[in-house]
Parts: sequence; structure tokens; C-alpha cells
Amino acid sequence: MATNIGMMDSAYFVGRSEILAWINSTLQLNLSKVEEACSGAVHCQLMDAAHPGMVPMHKVNFDAKSEYDMIQNYKVLQDVFNKLKITKHIEVSKLVKGRPLDNLEFMQWMKRYCDSVSGCGHHNYNPMERREACKGGKDVSKKSAPPQSARGTTTTAPKSHPSRRGDAPPPTCPPAKSVKPSSNASVSAYDQQITELKLTMDSLEKERDFYFAKLRDIEILCQSPNISKLPAIEAITRILYASEEDASIVEEAQAMILNQGGVLLSDNVEEHKIKSNSQKRKSIINLDVDVAASTTLSSRQRVSFDSDVHCSESPLMTC
Repeated sequence: MATNIGMMDSAYFVGRSEILAWINSTLQLNLSKVEEACSGAVHCQLMDAAHPGMVPMHKVNFDAKSEYDMIQNYKVLQDVFNKLKITKHIEVSKLVKGRPLDNLEFMQWMKRYCDSVSGCGHHNYNPMERREACKGGKDVSKKSAPPQSARGTTTTAPKSHPSRRGDAPPPTCPPAKSVKPSSNASVSAYDQQITELKLTMDSLEKERDFYFAKLRDIEILCQSPNISKLPAIEAITRILYASEEDASIVEEAQAMILNQGGVLLSDNVEEHKIKSNSQKRKSIINLDVDVAASTTLSSRQRVSFDSDVHCSESPLMTC
């Protein structure tokens, strides 16, 4: 029994038309869009078909229009999941908005689950009878029934016209048959295009939210006090907060980084020059000190030498 199905599972590659055909045949409905099941009532009845008697159908509201009524249906569905120990998470906030992509993904999961339970167990299941206990269930059954009766009247009506008169009715009936299918086909084609556009829009919105979250993380990182004054961070912030799309902004940001690097290089060169000059001065000062010391020592040696000479010539003088 499949409760947790990965996103790469084959269940999520089932098409919209196949999903609609499965819902309509199982519950005897006439849905034209998957998002029409966003109220949660269809999901509850699908679980009732898979597990007869498990769903309290008297709590299900097929006439739910507001989000509050829809949430009540999803609460019933969640209680059924808890009883069956199904760990599938129901994203109620997304489903009640009627977005095609979210409803399609959840319905794909429902089909996979119901198929894993002995083909959804709808062989002896009477969906119209079970819907009578629901609020608005009888109206839904009536709405799904007229298309079948209307088809029967359209097929029987042309048979009665030729019996009355054979001249006027025959030319008028065939055009009516040829016009209606073409109009229905065009309407269905437009509905399919609208659904595809909605799916594309939902995927683009998800991609937009993903990249916006990334940019927000970068902005928060650039605002940290430890690195906010770095030249690279200032350049990134300049690009983030640019109000217009201009290639010069990127060039200015690159120039900020290069100029800051040149300033640091020049500062290092000047520091090196100052250190070398100070070392030269120290060496010159040491050399002067050594010369001065040598000169003083030589003069003292001369004085001591002269005194020694005088002492040696005069025996009366004591040195």
C-alpha cells in the first residue's frame, strides 16, 4: 500500500485527462478540471470508495464554496488518514486556493493510493447513493445526470421530425448536429490551453519564490556587521539594490573591488618604503657611531702614549 510516494514516481506522470476520466468514472461525476475538486469532498468520497464505511459521509459538504467549509472537508479527510495510519501530508492552504498544479499532484497521489487498494474497490460501490447523505450531494448528482439525458433527447428528436414532415426538418437538423460538436471541441481546446497556462504560471511562481529566497539569504548575509564594510560585500549590495537594469552597475561594482585592491597594494608599497628607509637610517646612524667611537679611542690612545713617553724620559717624574 503506497502512502509515501516520491516525486519521481510514475504516479506523478499521469496526465490530467486520465485523472479526470478516473474521477468521473469512479464517482459518476462530470468534472472538466482537476481544480474543481479543490473543496476536498471528492477526495473524501474517493477514500470512501477505497474503504467503504470508513468515511462519515454525512460530514462531507459537496456544496463547500468558502475556504472555511473546504477546510472542514479536509479535516474529515485527515481523520480518515489518521485512522488508516496514512502519513501523507495534506497541504490544505494550497489546495483550497484551487491552483491546478497543486490539486493535480495531490489527485495523482490519490489515484496511486486507490489503485493500490484493489483497484479502489468501486466494483460494488454506488457513488450517487453514498452522496445522498452529504450536504449538496443530491445537487451534484443531478448536475452530473443531465448531460447523459440530454444526449438521449438529441438522438431521439431527429427521429420524430422526419415523420411529421419530410421537406423542411431534414435540412435543418444536420447543421445543428454539425455545429454543436465543433463548438464543444473549441471550448474544450480553450479550456485545455487555459489549464496549461495556469500550470506554467504556477511553476514559474515556484521558481520565482525559490530564487527570491536565495537573494534574501544573500542580503541578510551582506548585512552582518562583521563583513558589511568589505569592498566585495559593498559591490554585491550595490547590485542587489540597483533599481534599474543597467550593465554599468556591474562595471561600477567591479571597479570598486579593483580600486580597493589598488589602494591596498599602494599602502603596502608605501609601508615597505618606510620600513626600508628607517632601516637605512639606522644603519647610517650605527656607522657614524662606530666612526666616532673609533676616533675617540684613537685620541685617547695618543694621549696615553704621549704620557708614557714623557714619563720614560724624565726619571724624576712619576707617572
